[in-house]
Amino acid sequence: MSLRNCRTVKVLEVSPVGQLKRPDEFFEIRLEYPDWSGWKPGQFVMIRPTGWELDMLWARPFSISSADGDTLTLFMQKVGRGTSRLATMKPGDSVTIWDPLGNSFAVEPDTPTLLLAGGIGIAPFRGYVESHPNPENLNLFLAHRLPLECYPFGQLSEQVSGQCMIEEKPEDLDGIIETMRSLIKEYAEKDGLILSCGPTPFMRTVKRFAQDFGARAQVSLENRMACGVGACLGCVSKDGKGHHVQVCTKGPVFWTSNIEL
Repeated sequence: MSLRNCRTVKVLEVSPVGQLKRPDEFFEIRLEYPDWSGWKPGQFVMIRPTGWELDMLWARPFSISSADGDTLTLFMQKVGRGTSRLATMKPGDSVTIWDPLGNSFAVEPDTPTLLLAGGIGIAPFRGYVESHPNPENLNLFLAHRLPLECYPFGQLSEQVSGQCMIEEKPEDLDGIIETMRSLIKEYAEKDGLILSCGPTPFMRTVKRFAQDFGARAQVSLENRMACGVGACLGCVSKDGKGHHVQVCTKGPVFWTSNIEL
């Protein structure tokens, strides 16, 4: 990665989502739009506030939620020291970001496309919906544990058909898995496209049903990363042939037949 791939931009706004007063708060960061030539839904950025100095050395990876030429939006959940610090940034603070990294979700404008999101995995689908040529061909399913208001589901369900299921107790998981099974079977039968992002167990379920029904499905992995450019090998997974691959440069999006989960 050359230095020209790093850009410093200003924070425009940091706003809570869902109004939760608890350690797992969700929030959005709006940044100045970098001078990118373009980006594609499914790609991600590495972000590091300049004010971190040496306190926290590594940047953090986040899916691009949306970008409109004026602003870049990232949707986050506080899960550790880094995201907790990011949530305290103020308008005018500076952050360094790496260019749009990785590959992107497949786009087939005329193909029925199922979007499967597990919790925070809904983040990249905002940009996918906003940029899709025929959003009437999209169907969104969200499985979540926290209140629905924590996620941008309402915004997306105004643009595409969608349904959601909450996991509040252990038996709820059975219903979620059965719904995913039915949806994947339905889209496999009509040669649809299935895209998924979420926790690893969620995507293992997608991969299993995609194999069972011969569905064309992609998953976006959320492996831990330190560099984002394939150097540190911290995000390595195995591909369908058992070879090690860097998720940051070969992914983060993989066809389910080409990745082990």
